[in-house]
Amino acid sequence: MRRIRTRFHRLKQATGVIVSAIGICACAVALYVNFAPQFGAQPQGEHLVKISASIHFQNGVFVNQVETIMDYGLLKTAKMIRDFLTVDNISPTDPLPVKFAAGNAIVALDTLTSVTWYGHSAFLLEIEGKRLLLDPMFGPAASPFSFVGQRYAYQQPIDMEQFTKIDAVIISHDHYDHLDYSSIVKLQPHVDHFFLPLGVGAHLMRWGVAEDKITELDWWESAVFKDLTFTAAPARHFSGRALSDRNKTQWASWVLQGQYNNLYFSGDGGYAPHFKEIGDKYGPFDLTLVECGQYDQRWEAIHMMPEQSLQANIDLRGKVVMPIHWGAFDLALHKWRDPVSRLLAAAEKQNIKVATPYIGERFIIGQDLPHKKWWETLN
Repeated sequence: MRRIRTRFHRLKQATGVIVSAIGICACAVALYVNFAPQFGAQPQGEHLVKISASIHFQNGVFVNQVETIMDYGLLKTAKMIRDFLTVDNISPTDPLPVKFAAGNAIVALDTLTSVTWYGHSAFLLEIEGKRLLLDPMFGPAASPFSFVGQRYAYQQPIDMEQFTKIDAVIISHDHYDHLDYSSIVKLQPHVDHFFLPLGVGAHLMRWGVAEDKITELDWWESAVFKDLTFTAAPARHFSGRALSDRNKTQWASWVLQGQYNNLYFSGDGGYAPHFKEIGDKYGPFDLTLVECGQYDQRWEAIHMMPEQSLQANIDLRGKVVMPIHWGAFDLALHKWRDPVSRLLAAAEKQNIKVATPYIGERFIIGQDLPHKKWWETLN
C-alpha cells in the first residue's frame, strides 16, 4: 500500500512538473508573439470601426464570397505536416539566375509601363512616371523565423538600395510571404503612401509607418493617387500572422489603372466567380499577374492550380498573363518549376500570351515579351 501511495505521489509530482512546463512554454510563446514586432498588431480605433461596417466582415472575421472550408481536422493536418517533413527534391539546387538593373538606374517613363519581378509575388511597376511596389517581400524567409521557409539562393541578392523614391506600395494580404517586416522597415522612409486591404495598416503602424501614409480599402473601393486609380477587388483566401488573428484582416486582389495601361494583380487565392466579375467591371487588362504556385489538391480552395490560373486570366479578359507566386519559396509539395511549366503547357493549347521574365528582368508592356524558359536548364 505504501508503494502505491509513493508511486501515486511521484506521478502527481511529475504531472505537476509537466503541466507547469507546458504553462511556462505557453506563456513564453504568448509573450514572444506579443512583443516580437514581426507578428504585427491587430486593428484598433477608427480602423476597427470601418472593418465592422464592411459587409465582408461577419461574426468577427472576414469571409470570402463563396464558401471556403479550411478545417482540415487533426488527422489531415498531421498528414500534411508529415508530407512537408518527408518530401524531397522540390527545391532548386542551382542558384536562380537574375538580371537585376544596376543601382538606381531604373527611371519610370511617362507613358510606358514597365514590370520587374523579384520572385514570388514581389514587383516593381513603373507606370506613367510613378514607381509602385507590389507585395515587396525581399526578406530571407517567408515566416516569422529565419530558419523556416527560406528563400531560394539567387545568383545575386536583391539590392534594396534601388528602391528609393517609391510612390506607392500595394499589399494584397498580411501573410509572411507577401508582407515582410524587415522589408517594410527598410522601405518605409522612401515610400510616399501605402494601399492596403482593411485592417492590414495596424501591422505597418506598429512597424513605424505613419498613419497618414496609409489608405485601407474594402473590396470594390477605389482611390485616386497621382493620376492612377487603385481598386481593391475580391480574392478567395484568408489572413493572419499569429495563432489568434485568423481572418481578422482582409485580403484582396488589385486593379491598377493609368491613362495608358490597365493591370491586374491577383494576390493569393483559389479560383472562383470573382475573376469574371472583375473582368466584366474593369477588363480587359493589358497584363494580369496571376497566382500560380504553392498549390495542392488539399488546399485548392485558397491556391489555384496552374490551369485554373490560366482560366482566371481568361475570365479577367487579360491580353497577357504572367504566372507569379513561384521562384522564391517552398510553401507546397510540388517541384519548384512545375507551376510555370504547367501554365505554359495549357496556354500553348489555347494560344494565350505568357510573360516569363528572369528574376530582376525589366520588360515593357506592349513590347516584346520575355519568353525564355530559363528554369529548364537548372537543377
